Amino acid sequence: MSFTIKQSALATCIDVSNSLVYKRSPSIRRHPFSPVLNLQNIPKRNVLVSKPLHISSVESIGKEKKPVIQCNAYEADKSEPIEAAEQVKSEAAKRVKIGIYFATWWGLNVVFNIYNKKVLNAYPYPWLTSTLSLACGSLMMLISWATRIAETPKTDFEFWKTLFPVAVAHTIGHVAATVSMSKVAVSFTHIIKSGEPAFSVLVSRFLLGESFPLSVYLSLIPIIGGCALSALTELNFNMTGFMGAMISNLAFVLRNIFSKKGMKGKSVSGMNYYACLSLLSLVILTPFAIAVEGPQMWAAGWETALSQIGPQFIWWVAAQSIFYHLYNQVSYMSLDEISPLTFSVGNTMKRISVIVSSIIIFHTPVQPINALGAAIAILGTFLYSQVSDHVTTNCGTALCSKNTVMFGVFDLQKREKNQGFENFDSSYNIDDERQNRYPKEFSSDEFL
Repeated sequence: MSFTIKQSALATCIDVSNSLVYKRSPSIRRHPFSPVLNLQNIPKRNVLVSKPLHISSVESIGKEKKPVIQCNAYEADKSEPIEAAEQVKSEAAKRVKIGIYFATWWGLNVVFNIYNKKVLNAYPYPWLTSTLSLACGSLMMLISWATRIAETPKTDFEFWKTLFPVAVAHTIGHVAATVSMSKVAVSFTHIIKSGEPAFSVLVSRFLLGESFPLSVYLSLIPIIGGCALSALTELNFNMTGFMGAMISNLAFVLRNIFSKKGMKGKSVSGMNYYACLSLLSLVILTPFAIAVEGPQMWAAGWETALSQIGPQFIWWVAAQSIFYHLYNQVSYMSLDEISPLTFSVGNTMKRISVIVSSIIIFHTPVQPINALGAAIAILGTFLYSQVSDHVTTNCGTALCSKNTVMFGVFDLQKREKNQGFENFDSSYNIDDERQNRYPKEFSSDEFL
């Protein structure tokens, strides 16, 4: 009896499956050698399902013990592999996207440094060159906002007030770096600028009273030693160029500190944040550029450059201004997609690409001992990024260096967006809720 019931149940499920096959694909026919079952006494069932069928249970109910057959659908345990495959594809797409960000960031930065150095060689007016870079970027973003290519940021007076000290430090750092590159080789400027983590730790320690583990201080030794070795062995050393790079390091460290302390609760994307920073920096820099250099010097230098270089000099000026904004824009946008440690590694590799490309293009003479110093300094920067990330992860110390995280507020905003803080503004105090979410990392008295 049991065998008869099961055979009848099997015939029912096969009939349902056959009905499905013929319903979905009429062109499919039964194979001539397949077994023929007697299904005449079984009523036809038209069931539309998208999954294979199986017998889930065969029960007998009632006095006559008539079999009740139940056919259910299942997906043959394919749900987990399908999800895993989708996750793998998502991770692969994310890696490709990050790779595109890095390649674009490095490429734009290399192009900017090349054209910037060409302009400064022919037209040694770094204050005007810095002003044009900020003006070009500001104009590009204003057009993007007007045409709605980019979303217009929602700002208020409090936002611009907290952004002002950040813009002052950004302006000083930008001008100082440009002055440095007008006096020394591009490679030397970037070797000295790789010492920014040392400034970050020293400023945080002596001005802010923060303490760091021994491993952080040890990671600064190769940075300081490598920069010193490169400076001592630089063939075309210039004190103005050296001091410009050092001042730029200090200014950018202060910029990052002001940004982290002042931009709490400001819901602005990385792209729009940098655009607002450029606008305010342009307003600050313009009167100083006029006072230091002035229109008369600019006009005389412009005529000299055109007579020596030709019309292509105009393209050089436009290119260095456009690419300056674009490479900074991409770097800020990348902070929304990658972790601070990944950004730090990318920033270190960016410096290597700039140093190597500038040496090749400008035929910069480099002694072996000078190259060794550069390699030690860059290696120290990489080690610092690894150590600082470990410290931040384990004990919550926020190391405020561009090589660790340019503006830590963006990394926190990204995590808050993923955990339910999508919409917050400066009028809402979320320090208590942040402490509940990140009790080991953040408090109202600490940096973001």
